[in-house]
Order: sequence, then C-alpha cells, then structure tokens
Amino acid sequence: MAQGQTTESVKMALDTLRTNKLRSGLTILGIVIGVTSVIAISSVINGLNNRVDAWVGSLGSNVFWIFHMPVIGVRPTTEQLTRKKLTIEDVYALRTLPHVVGADGGKQYVKSGFRVGDVSVKYNGKKVAGAILQGSTSEIAAVNDINLQEGRFFTDDEDKRHAKVVVLGHDTWEDLFGNEPAVGKEVNIETGLYTVIGVVEKRKQPFGGGKNPNDNAAYFPYGTFENLHPEQKDVWVSVKYDDPVNKSLVEEEIREMLRVRRKVKVQDPDNFEIFGPESLARLWDQITWGLRLFMLAVSSVGLMVGGVGVMNIMLVSVTERTREIGIRKALGATKRTILTQFTTEAVTLCAIGGVFGVMVGAVITWIVFFLPIGLPAALSTFWVLFGFGVSCAIGLMFGIYPAWKAANLDPIEALRYE
Repeated sequence: MAQGQTTESVKMALDTLRTNKLRSGLTILGIVIGVTSVIAISSVINGLNNRVDAWVGSLGSNVFWIFHMPVIGVRPTTEQLTRKKLTIEDVYALRTLPHVVGADGGKQYVKSGFRVGDVSVKYNGKKVAGAILQGSTSEIAAVNDINLQEGRFFTDDEDKRHAKVVVLGHDTWEDLFGNEPAVGKEVNIETGLYTVIGVVEKRKQPFGGGKNPNDNAAYFPYGTFENLHPEQKDVWVSVKYDDPVNKSLVEEEIREMLRVRRKVKVQDPDNFEIFGPESLARLWDQITWGLRLFMLAVSSVGLMVGGVGVMNIMLVSVTERTREIGIRKALGATKRTILTQFTTEAVTLCAIGGVFGVMVGAVITWIVFFLPIGLPAALSTFWVLFGFGVSCAIGLMFGIYPAWKAANLDPIEALRYE
C-alpha cells in the first residue's frame, strides 16, 4: 500500500512538472547550480589529487630529503634560518649507513630570466634564460630516479677534478639543439664553456599543463658548481634506502648520525629536518581541504536557494489543490497519506534537479579535461552520490512544512475552498 502511494505521489510530482514547466524549472535551478558546483569542483580536486599522488609516487617511497630547516608547509623561525648548513661530508657519511643504497648532496642557483641579457645557457646563437643551475654528486640519478635520454651523468673522478662537463635538462636541450644530439658539444654557461655529456628525459609535471621547471636545468659535478657559484652554501641532501619496510629504522639512523656529526646535545631538539614524499602529500591534503570547504560554501548557497524555491512552489501547490485535498480526505485519505504524498513530490522535484546537476557537472568535467591547458579532472563516485543525496535531503527538509500544512487542512473548509 505504501509503495503504491509513493508511486502515485511520484507520478503526481511529474505531472506537476509537466504542467508548470517554466515554474518548476526555475524552482529547481538553485538545486541544479548547487549540485553542479559540487560535481565540477570535486572533479577538478579529484583529478589533481590523482595527478599529485602519481607524481609523489614517482619520487619513490624509499627516499628521504634532509635540509637544515623546514621548507614544506611552515614558515621557518629565526633560529631555523640561522642553523649550521649541511655539508657534502655529511652526504659521504650517510652513505655508510647499513640500509642506505645512495646519498646525494646538491646546491642550486636560479637566475630570474626577466632582465635583458640575464641568460644562463647559450649555444650557437641560441639562448635559454632562467635555467636552474645545480651541482650534485655522481649519485644524483640513482637517488632521484632521473632517466637519461642520451649520454651519461658525471663520475666521482670528474667531480674531484672539477671537470667542465654538464648534463642538460630536457627543455634546455630542446630549446638549444632542437632534436639534434647534444653530447660532445660545448655550451656557454655564464662565463665558461662546458661539454655536454648527457641529456635528461622529460620529467613528470604534478599539475598537468605547462612545463616542469626542473626540465630547464643544467647539472654540474658538485666541485664544478662550487667553482661557478661559491657563494651558494645551502646543501640539500637526498638519501635512498633499500626497502620501505626499513623506513623508520633508516630515519632514526640518519637522525642519530647527523646529531653526532652536528654535535647536538642529548636534551636539545634536532637542528635539521628530515622529509619524505608523504610530507608533500600532507601539504597537498591541507590545500585541498580549503578547496573542499570553498566548494561546500558555494554549493550550499545554491542548494539553500533551491530549497526555499521548492518550499515556495509546494506551498503554492497546496493552495491550488486545497479542494483536491478536501475530496481525498472525504474519501478516507489519512493525514499520513497526504503528508507522504506532498513530501514525496518535494523530494522528487529536488531529485530531478539533482540528476540535472550531476549531468551538467559531468559535462563541465569533460570540457575541463579536454581543454588545451590540460587541467586534470575526474568524476568521483562519492561526490556524485553526495550531491544527489543532498539534493534529495533538501527536498525532504524544505518539503516537510508544506506537506504538514496540507495534511492538517480541515476537510470541510477544504471542500468549500474555491
């Protein structure tokens, strides 16, 4: 019996929609906008999450980064900024730990690329501005999983004798040489000539469209870089270990060795920071939480406006059908029957708005995905169900008062209504 009443109520709601198409469409417009906002924004966030997860995964799950101060998600204090720098000797010491398979120490220098003549790399009349100049040990490729397109990386011997050799990033090579081989050729970097011994493959971009800044780079042996930019003192250390199972053990061994080398007293905290790929993932989660709150705020406005519109049209519907309600009560319809009928109509109206919102959101997701900027977007089942479920809940919330009003009409007064 209850199922039959529900089916009849749904049919009556659809009849109301067909009879008053414009009014019904305007009524559910707020619902459509609210659900569309949920689907569109959540799809972009979901796509970005997938892209960032893949990028973080490409960094490896068995890598630690060490720096003298925190650089991810916090603002360093004065004490942290003035800490003693890590050294290349620390890198060599970390290589001796039992589970460490490689350790690299690097320094960087980045030119602005905005001033006239501010050029980092030149070859045969071509220029590349704003390249990242980086000095590293021979273990940079193994520790950071960097693949070469051609050639090789420098050796320990080249590092010790400060050989004037360089490995180019993919975009730097492409801008200077096109598709021609670069190995064996000399490029002018700032004030000197350096022989190209390798070219790095294109690296992953975490957010999709655009270029990865790390593809516009020139890699030097550590000693060579120190001759080029002796003023650079900050050393960034990367450590790769054998098995993710040993993560906690390796972290503790690194901490213990550095505390001894940096003469940190037992009662004092570490004067260095150890990071892992999960630090980037946590930072991204903090950012996306803000985006989700923004999404919920935007969609809530549309849903609330839609809910008020639904309540309004249902109150109008109760007034227009007062005589019908009186006849139904005279024929034996109970308050519960009338309440169920009008509540179901309101929920059905909002559910239709929810369906249209999901469809429009899916279309927007598809458009964003195929835009030239390459912004990742992917529909999330959870947010599709959430958006549709909330639209139905709005119908229930804002439809209950009109339904209650209809159920409590006096049948005699209702029959007299013209």
